Formats: sequence, structure tokens, C-alpha cells
Amino acid sequence: MTTRTSRAPLAAVVLAAGQGTRMKSRIAKVLHQLAGKPLAWFPIRAALEAGASPVVVVVGHQAEAVEAALRAALPGAPLRFAVQAEQRGTAHAVLAARTALRGVTGPIAILSGDTPLLSAATLLRVVKARARAQAPLAFATMNLAEPRGYGRVLRGEGGTPAGIVEEKDASEAQRAIGEVNAGLYCGDAGFLWRALARVGSGNAQGEFYLTDLVALAAKREPAVAVEVDPLEASGVNDLEELARSGRVLQRRRASALMKAGVTLEDPDRFLCDEEVEIAADVVIEPDVRLRGATRIGAGCRLGQGSILADAVLAEGVTVKPYTVIEGPATVGARSVLGPFSRIRPGSELAEGVHLGNFVETKKTRIGKGSKANHLAYLGDAVIGAGVNVGCGTITCNYDGEQKHQTRIGDGAFIGSDSILVAPVEIGAGAYTAAGSTITEPVPAGALALGRAKQVNKEGWARRLEVERAARRAAGKAKG
Repeated sequence: MTTRTSRAPLAAVVLAAGQGTRMKSRIAKVLHQLAGKPLAWFPIRAALEAGASPVVVVVGHQAEAVEAALRAALPGAPLRFAVQAEQRGTAHAVLAARTALRGVTGPIAILSGDTPLLSAATLLRVVKARARAQAPLAFATMNLAEPRGYGRVLRGEGGTPAGIVEEKDASEAQRAIGEVNAGLYCGDAGFLWRALARVGSGNAQGEFYLTDLVALAAKREPAVAVEVDPLEASGVNDLEELARSGRVLQRRRASALMKAGVTLEDPDRFLCDEEVEIAADVVIEPDVRLRGATRIGAGCRLGQGSILADAVLAEGVTVKPYTVIEGPATVGARSVLGPFSRIRPGSELAEGVHLGNFVETKKTRIGKGSKANHLAYLGDAVIGAGVNVGCGTITCNYDGEQKHQTRIGDGAFIGSDSILVAPVEIGAGAYTAAGSTITEPVPAGALALGRAKQVNKEGWARRLEVERAARRAAGKAKG
């Protein structure tokens, strides 16, 4: 009997209940990060991009943490969660999602939560193959030269799929088969729930195998096998495979960026989180790391070894090598940072700001065209436009109990090695003399000198040398 295709929308189940013992980690496997996202985020995204709604995530190990992480990473997505309290196999995991899928009558895609390289296009190939054939089930296969560890696809008369045998249950002849199960399915809801109720656990592992669906379908009408790229279907089972998948994702992202007009001087030495946005005509030197919700405006240049997290750069910003921006932080157009600058959270830099080597800002607003080119700490400050901050200047913002603010007016000139003890305000156009400690307000246009009085002791160095010579001579005489 032929299963008619439903007009109901696609739903999906993502299996994410396992612990992942081969990861050798206390963290659930699906919570390990790739490009700033949990591992399970990637197949869930593929399902969402394929039009699946709802997407039911089956959780088990560290269930609350997995659910919290995925809801935070996919705000507003049509996610539902089902708990597989005891891990008794993949068929048992899908059955755990049945209540969450109550009312779903159309096709249901089933994905593994550890397949970050799967694309929506590949998932849709499987979905559409089932619809075209009006079959109860479609599943993905791949051909491997070394199929160790995978379930082998068995073919019947005419080459139609007859079943899948797991490696531990396979005969020697069956283990020689190169066509294997890729762990991606799409089934009619009615068939799935009827068939899953018939799956047994009489196998080498004593588990309820989802792969048994293929043989159950073949008793009435063969399932449709769809060959897919082994790279897309590859799962993550240990930290080495996690790193390998991460590199593939980064290379995909690099390729997409270059096609969109971004220059990557070495695309194999570039790391970028999924949320990062980069405009055209940006030049990125090797070993740059972009994290979080970073946004890079058109025409920026990011120097080698720079690290930007949750940073927003307007157009034409130059970030010289080894600069670190720890956002949230904003940088105005045509500003120049680094090398070796550190921009910490709460920094807001206006257009044309220059911050040079070993300058650090924190919770500080800096006005248009202001400069601090060397060795300065500017924390909890409001700095106006056109200000020059000399080398070695610091804002003493913490008194041991509270943070206090320093305010510097437009056009002020802060002499080298000035110590600005907050709370303090320096008026527009005012100067502080080099080496001054400023503890009181400085009026606009004034010069503030906060140095100790200099005293010169004539002949002091010569007397010191005479005393040292005498001590040395006395020491020799005693010896």
C-alpha cells in the first residue's frame, strides 16, 4: 500500500541526549562549541532553514543545561524539548519526542545532534526524495572506502533497500559492504509511530535501533535511499573530530566572505563566530579571531593577531596587529587602534580616535579626533573631542571601594605621565603639565601643575662615589 504525501509542513527531531563518552569531558557532547555555538545548534539550524516547524530536540544527559544553551542560541525559534531519561537507543529517543509532536501528521525529519556540517540543502534532498516517491521513509546513505563503525545498507532484489545492519551484528560478508547509513531520515508521521512501536532490542547492544525502520518499511514498500556527501554526514565523537569539523566550518565561512567582497590574506588562518557580520572591502590579515556579535564596517583593516569580541566597528577603521577589543564596545569611523591596544567593555570611541601601543580603555567615551598614542590607562572616563593624552597617563578610577569618573573637556592637553585621581574634571582647552598628579578640578584653559618641588643637591653624586670608594677600601683592609 502506498503512503500518500501529506500537505502538512515538515517537522524535525534532533537527537541530542547522549553523553558523548569519547569526548572525555564532563560537558555534554552537544554543548561543546564550534564557532561560538553549541554543537547541536548546527543541525537544528539546518532543520530550521529547511522549513521545519516545530523542531523537537531530544535531550537526556545534562538536559537542563542543553535546553538552556539552545534556547539562548536560538531565541524565538520554534523549538520544543523532549527528555529521554534513559538512553536505550536511537529508536527509543525518537519515541521520546512523540508527545511533543502531537498533532503532526506530515513528514518528520530525524537528525543527529552531532552533525555540524549537514546543510539544509542536503536535508531537503532527503525530504523531497520521500515526497516524490510517496514512500513511507527516506534515509541518507554514503559510500566509504573504510566503513568501519557504521551500519551497512542491505539491498534486496532490484537493488531496493532491504535493511540496515549495525556493525556489531553484521556478518563478515556484510561488513565488506561500503554503502553505510548516514543517520539522516525523513518519514511519514503515521508510519514512524507505527513502526517505532514494533522495533525490538534483540541485537548485540540490547538497544532499540532507529535503523530497523528501513527493514520495517521494506515489508510493505521499500524506503528511498539518498546518497549524500560523507563530509556533511560526518558526526563528532571526540575532540579531534570536533576540531576537524570546526576547520571545515571556518573554511566554508571564509569562502563565503571572500565571495562577498572580503579580503582574507590567509583564509586558513582566520577564525570567525557564526554571528559575526563583515561588510565588503574589509581586509583581514592572518590569525585574526572574531567572536560574538562583532560587526565590521566597510573598508576596515584588521591587523594580524587581533581579537575582537562583541565589537562594532564603523567604516574605515584600522585595527593594527595584536589589538584586543573585548566588547560590548563601539569604534567610530576612520579610527586607528594599536598595535597592542586593549579596548575593554563599555568603551565608546567616536570618529577618528587614535589609540596606540599599550593603551587600555574601559567604560570610557572618547570624542572625535582624540588621541592617546602610548602607554595609557583610561578607565571610567568621559573624554571630549580633540583631546591629546600623553604617554604614561592614567585615570585613577578606583579608591579601593568604589569606581569614580574622570571628565576631560574638548581640546584639553594631558601631559605625559599625568595621574588623574578621580573624581576629577579637566576643563575644555586646559593643560596638565607632564608628571603631574591632578586631584582638583582644572578650569577651562588653565595649566595645572601637580609636581613636587624639585631640589638639586650640588656635588651629591661625587660625594656618594667617594663614600663608596672608602667602604670598598675598608672592606679590603679587613680581608
